[in-house]
Parts: sequence; C-alpha cells; structure tokens
Amino acid sequence: MIHILTSYVIPAIIGMAFVCVPFYWCKVYGVDSEEFGLSWRASKANLTECLLITGAFLAPLTVISLHWPAESLPRTLYFGRALNLLVAGCSAAIIEEVFYRGWIQPLIRKKLGVIPSIIITSALFAVSHIFVAQTAFIFAVFVPGCVMAFLRERHGSIATSTVFHAAGNVWAIWFAPLEWPTKVWVIHKLMQLLSDML
Repeated sequence: MIHILTSYVIPAIIGMAFVCVPFYWCKVYGVDSEEFGLSWRASKANLTECLLITGAFLAPLTVISLHWPAESLPRTLYFGRALNLLVAGCSAAIIEEVFYRGWIQPLIRKKLGVIPSIIITSALFAVSHIFVAQTAFIFAVFVPGCVMAFLRERHGSIATSTVFHAAGNVWAIWFAPLEWPTKVWVIHKLMQLLSDML
C-alpha cells in the first residue's frame, strides 16, 4: 500500500498540481496563458533549432556515457520497463515545463529580468530533483535546465523546452549514469593524468 502511494498516487497528485496551478493562476489574474508562454506552439524554424541544440547537447554526453568508468552504458531494459520509463519521462517533461518554464520563469522575469529568471528557475528545477538523485546529479540537472529556460525565453513558449526536456529524459533511460565514480577514484585518475603529463 505504501509503495502504491509513494510510486503512483502522490506523484500523480503533485503532477496534477504542477499542471493545474499555473493555468488557474492565469485565470485568477486574467492573464492569457498563451501570452504568458504556456503554449506548445512553435514554428518549424524554432523546432529545427531546438532539435539541433538537443543533438549538440546530447551527442558529447553520449560519448562520455559510453566511456563511463563506474557503470556499463547503454543499459539494457526489457520492453515493459522501457515503455513505462518512456511514458514517465515524457509526462514529467510536460508537467515540469508547464510549472517551471511556463509559470515560474515568467514570474521571476517580471521581477528580476531574463538572466536571473533563467538561473533561478534552473536552480529550483535542479533542487527539486534532490529526492530522486544523488547530490552530484543536481548539477547535471541544472545545466540542461538552463538550456530549457533559454529555449523557452528565445521562442516565447514551452514547446521547444518541452521537446528538449522529453528528449533528455528519453536519452537518460539508457545513457544517464546511476553510479558515480568515488572521490578516491577521481583523485587517483587525476594524479595519474598529472604524472603522465610530467
């Protein structure tokens, strides 16, 4: 029963709140949600640019993952598990983009400007992942968060940030490391690299 609550019921309630609150806020304050950026409309040029940025971002990460020292990647998953993660990853992208880039970012931008809104929104987004990831992973969430915030700002809607986010989540199913090298391993490798250079 606890597993069902923590795995399905509580995340579903949080997800519904993340989607409903921004639209409800727009209704209460008389703000057009599409004007606010809560829209999935994007031109062909914007989508093309988004896909190029996504490829440029994920290609080097894939190379790093294929040579990851602490884990063998890409991981192998059976079909049912992969499908479940695909649906969860794409759903999370939509939910989080509505909340963070579609609502929080424009609110912060109105008060502090574009750059602070990108940084603060990305930091809040990264910190929200602390419950599902190691602390080292938070930085790995902050950087793509900045890219998503940039895309939302550049294109005026959450369409391209949602595409980037969903692609990143799908990529992570097979390529995101779950095991991180220990500090001892990192120090040893750095010392070895230094001695090879000298």
